[in-house]
Amino acid sequence: MALLKAYRRFAVVVWQFFPLVWGYLRDRRRFVFFGGQRRVTTEMRVARARRLLDSLLTLGPTFIKLGQLLSTRPDVLPPEYVEVLADLQDRVPPADWEDARVVLEDELGPVDERFDDFDTEAISGASLGQVYTAKVDGDEVAVKVRRPDIEDLVEADLRVIRWTLPIVARFVGESRAFSLQNLADEFAKTIREEMDYAREAEMLTEIRGNFANDSDVVIPAVYGTHSSNRVLTMEYIPGTKISNVQELDRRGVDRSQVAETVERAYLQMIIEDGVFHADPHPGNLAVRDDGSVVFYDFGMSGRVDDFVQGKIVDFYVAVANQDIDAILDALIEMGTLSPEADRATMADVMELAIQDARGEDIETYRVQQIVGQVEDTIYEFPLRLPSNLALVLRVATVVEGVCVTLDPEFDFISVATEYLTDQGYREESVRQFAEETVDQFQRSAQSAVRIPPKLESALDRVEREDFHVRADLEDSDGVVDRLARRVVLGLVFATSVPTTALLYVEADLVAAGVMAAFTAAVGIGLYRSFRKRRGTLATPQFTRQNLGERRED
Repeated sequence: MALLKAYRRFAVVVWQFFPLVWGYLRDRRRFVFFGGQRRVTTEMRVARARRLLDSLLTLGPTFIKLGQLLSTRPDVLPPEYVEVLADLQDRVPPADWEDARVVLEDELGPVDERFDDFDTEAISGASLGQVYTAKVDGDEVAVKVRRPDIEDLVEADLRVIRWTLPIVARFVGESRAFSLQNLADEFAKTIREEMDYAREAEMLTEIRGNFANDSDVVIPAVYGTHSSNRVLTMEYIPGTKISNVQELDRRGVDRSQVAETVERAYLQMIIEDGVFHADPHPGNLAVRDDGSVVFYDFGMSGRVDDFVQGKIVDFYVAVANQDIDAILDALIEMGTLSPEADRATMADVMELAIQDARGEDIETYRVQQIVGQVEDTIYEFPLRLPSNLALVLRVATVVEGVCVTLDPEFDFISVATEYLTDQGYREESVRQFAEETVDQFQRSAQSAVRIPPKLESALDRVEREDFHVRADLEDSDGVVDRLARRVVLGLVFATSVPTTALLYVEADLVAAGVMAAFTAAVGIGLYRSFRKRRGTLATPQFTRQNLGERRED
């Protein structure tokens, strides 16, 4: 039955995505089976992105979540798609109360017995669950209930995605196929975790404990006696939606201070605690009248291991110091940037990004110059986004957007720099640099002492004509091997031709025929050895030079 449902969903998904696939095929070959490539304009990409958005909304909960994840993956989609999908909100009409009641009572028992009061009108409807208000022992609570039968639909959709992935991978490059497989694995893991309310309760409780002494960050408490895998009951904490700037102003809230609180909270979660709330869109953040920030919905949350934490610290310290080389080194060590990427071009991009993050005015010609160099850098360059960094990227981008909404002149980097300084990370970085410099100086001093005697010994041997040089020739491309083969084939061919002629003159036709066949075979081999191979021996890297050539084409 589950397999039959998956087949039906596969047919629906194919029907929805067929116009996009057809357009992509025509981009590769104008008439699908023949013809040259079509030029795809920005307007065409935007139109297709909107068509994709409509398809995701039509296909329902699983694909809405997939679209949200795609909006954080510039290594998979062009920037036009990322920008359009960034507006995809996880908001769908709530399921009928009677259907939700079945789930609630299957998990906790009769509603009237477990709750003092229960409002059957949902205050929030999302793709995987919906939230109601109720009372437990006189306390107002929020009750999150998983949508009825959502598990079967999600599993069917995940199966469809697995079936579709090999087909899509055939039409994209190796690097993008890697990112797609990475994305599919990450998505399956993330959506299953988000449906597990017991895990959400665990993550929520842990993060709440990490901020127990911070009055500026408010996280609801979990009612474990009224929670299960499919139901989560939490303390109800009302507040003003963080993006409602007019209401915040009316209440006299310092929006700039709120933005700083949000950024500092996420820096602590990612850099210090290693466990973080990964869905900071405005619907999940609220502000109380005292300026404290309330965090809701911990279904999408993640952990950061020690290695990634260290590299993120290195990255932020490098940004704080505006050390472009250190920024690129950190990105390479994290695995997000290929070591073969054009560092000069990427350095220009980073400088522009730092200016933008600082809220500085950026000259238009400067933007046009860099855009001309990289042509949507993140999509075109051989970047890969490891799964353990995907949620971190989502948090960083969404948090910055929230902070800028609160305060258009908010300086993201200054707050991060101040935080790193307060926590001692910058001083530690300076100390490590000093230690490395001292070690390097000691090694240089030792080398300076050892080199003169060795140099004098080498010069003495040269003077005695007792100096030998050994060189190893590396031939990774097989140049010497091909040259030797051509020489041998050339010599054999040169001797075979007169031999064949001699046998023919002597009227030994059988021997002459055999020799002629041999000579022809050698000649063909020699000819083929001089032909240029088709295709490339290595994956070409996008550099400033070949990007310019592509634009001219």
